[in-house]
Amino acid sequence: MSFNQIRPRLSGNKRAAYENLTKKERRILVIGDLHAPFTLTGYLEFCENIYAKYNCNQTIFIGDIIDNHYSSFHTTDPDGLGGNDELELAIEDVQKWYASFPKADVMIGNHDRMIMRRAFDSQIPKRWIKSYNDVLGTYKWRWLENVIYDEVLYEHGEGSQAAMKARNNMMSSVCGHTHTSAYVQWYVGKKFRVFGMQVGCGIDAKSYAAAYAKNFKRQAIGCGVVIGGHTAINCLMEL
Repeated sequence: MSFNQIRPRLSGNKRAAYENLTKKERRILVIGDLHAPFTLTGYLEFCENIYAKYNCNQTIFIGDIIDNHYSSFHTTDPDGLGGNDELELAIEDVQKWYASFPKADVMIGNHDRMIMRRAFDSQIPKRWIKSYNDVLGTYKWRWLENVIYDEVLYEHGEGSQAAMKARNNMMSSVCGHTHTSAYVQWYVGKKFRVFGMQVGCGIDAKSYAAAYAKNFKRQAIGCGVVIGGHTAINCLMEL
């Protein structure tokens, strides 16, 4: 069936918009740090709406799916949840995301690694540790350190922000990790053009898990969309 049969009345800018939205290319929704169970209320619905708005066909979680506050290497809240209670709530929250985005690539963040780091420090062999999917029940998710699509590198972002990574690697890069930044910055030369994108986050800044940042800049609550490796869009949630 031809375009004219499907959308016979579209012309001009409306037709161009339709063709752009239906072009066969990757349209990746990049979801910011969740820090479950301390994710901001409404962030899931916001990401679902952005996925639909840009007609996305792929999903990447940029890392720190779970917070693991009780196991932090930094000071923890003595009045906070115990390990089992926090994990149960985190699993409950993550399952909602899994229901909405059942197939996704998940970048492993520093908070996700905390239990593995604790086990390593205690000399516990890897074979004793369950996988992320086994614990969280996210069996179709792929947990990765990084991944490349359309010559764009996606990783959590420890060490430096996306702009620095793009410049150092001469490769477009998308990162999370830094909660107070959401931007797209381009670097253009005679024979290259790359961007660095910080996607923001989805943590509830009022939760005790985010108390360490109470005097920081405001959290950039948002996500990102990368289209075909050539277009990067920041989407910030209205608060």
